[in-house]
Amino acid sequence: MINAVIAAVGVMLILSLSRVHVVIALIVGALVGGLTGGLGIDATLKAFNSGLGGGATVALSYALLGAFAVAIAKSGMAHALADKALAMVDRQHASSGGRVKWLLIGLLGVVAIASQNILPIHIAFIPLLVPPLLYVLTKLQLDRRLIACVMTFGLITPYMFLPVGFGNIFLNEILLANVARSGVDISGINVTHAMGIPALGMVFGLAIAFFSYRKKRVYDLGKIEQVEQVAVQYNPLSLMVAGLAIIAAFVIQLLLDSMIIGALAGFLIFSVSGIVKWRDTDDLFTEGMKMMAMIGFIMIAASGFGEVIKATGDVQSLVVTAASWIGHSKAIGALLMLLVGLLVTMGIGSSFSTVPILAVIFVPLCVQLGFSPLAIVCIVGTAGALGDAGSPASDSTLGPTSGLNVDGQHHHIWDTVVPTFLHYNLPLLAFGWVAAMVL
Repeated sequence: MINAVIAAVGVMLILSLSRVHVVIALIVGALVGGLTGGLGIDATLKAFNSGLGGGATVALSYALLGAFAVAIAKSGMAHALADKALAMVDRQHASSGGRVKWLLIGLLGVVAIASQNILPIHIAFIPLLVPPLLYVLTKLQLDRRLIACVMTFGLITPYMFLPVGFGNIFLNEILLANVARSGVDISGINVTHAMGIPALGMVFGLAIAFFSYRKKRVYDLGKIEQVEQVAVQYNPLSLMVAGLAIIAAFVIQLLLDSMIIGALAGFLIFSVSGIVKWRDTDDLFTEGMKMMAMIGFIMIAASGFGEVIKATGDVQSLVVTAASWIGHSKAIGALLMLLVGLLVTMGIGSSFSTVPILAVIFVPLCVQLGFSPLAIVCIVGTAGALGDAGSPASDSTLGPTSGLNVDGQHHHIWDTVVPTFLHYNLPLLAFGWVAAMVL
């Protein structure tokens, strides 16, 4: 019989690539996986429903973040930045705004990297910063697939390499802790050293993306003007209030570890200050929640999908099957473990959730094959990170889409998921395998 994980992820990916909405693809994939895994329709639906709550907090966080983003747009803060960039583009005429192009790409890349460690807000910056800059990016005829690759690189590479911020959670609290829990002595292991070569795979993929999407791509400016105001009035007071609201939101989020309370506090500052009129708060709040509705529903459906995959128990059987093919070959073993990690993470959509599942099974297998503790950490960490880029249900792909598709000209699957899969998962697979062989 076909493995339930392969069936579920396969159906989900095929439907997504066929332009079926990701939420529908996740639901159908979960049903196929549950039935293939022998759960039956009732048990499948029960597992799916029990998993929905796992995505509710994230969905509500993003909905409130959307409202906060609309309030910031109302203040004109991001548009002030966009206006300066647009003026620079207009001044450069024949030079096609080359300097501004690289400045904006660099800005989005640096902010994405900083969102994982310096100011750990993950994808929260995207709806605040990207939509106001979209008009400038379109005038520059920048391929949005490149921007998606740049932001996804910044959202993933820091946490899988640098042990600070989200990286501290992934590398120390999840990866090393689960490897140690599975019986491997991790004393003296430098986790940055273990993940260094796989991280180079991400850098290699980013370099290829700059080549792949180097040509200009034309988008309809009129569509942007319909959904994103390009001429917003702002003044020093509105910009000061916006700065205060952003600082308050991020500080509260860091102190309370709650994006919901942080975004709510920022929104209230806008309301109390008068930048957002009390009579407009209801409409503005609704508008912001609509902006982030898709990502929220996908995260909820993805939680249900992941719960069904776990309930089938076929993750373990998939690894056992792979182990039977390995024999005593370290090279084949490392490759199959990485491929299994890719498949599981693409289904669950979160490398943070995948590592605890994989470590229990992979670590004893690695020990049996004679891998060093450093190589074991590398294999499990890379297997967990594989699939975060290129998964339709990962917030590392959903985040960039939420900012780049506000005017409906950036398809989630073909303009974010497929480019990030090709440019990051394939190099990460290759570099991760090499690292397992040499460490």
